[in-house]
Amino acid sequence: MRVEEKADLVPKCIATIALLVREYDEAIAFYCEKLGFQLVEDTQLSPNKRWVLVSPTGGGCQLLLARADGADQTAAVGNQTGGRVGFFLETDDFEADYARMTSAGVHFQEQPRVEAYG
Repeated sequence: MRVEEKADLVPKCIATIALLVREYDEAIAFYCEKLGFQLVEDTQLSPNKRWVLVSPTGGGCQLLLARADGADQTAAVGNQTGGRVGFFLETDDFEADYARMTSAGVHFQEQPRVEAYG
């Protein structure tokens, strides 16, 4: 197989990331009402399971809000990246978005700061 042919088989982007949440509606409210994401899909799959996708309004990667099932998954909610930053959001107007999120009740762990990486 030539390099050009192999390159065509490589995935082009990450489309969806699964994120464990306590409850679907609570997570939808946070991402859509507080962060300003859009609800892409909310489909009932079974009496206890839904397929819930949210996305930033500008597009890009979607989050699959997956309700935790069992003690191990419930324990991982909120710490799925081991205490590291899990997601980096891009914005055209940081100050306005920060003010909007803060007024919507989003709690930030620390004050904004300037870093070389973003």
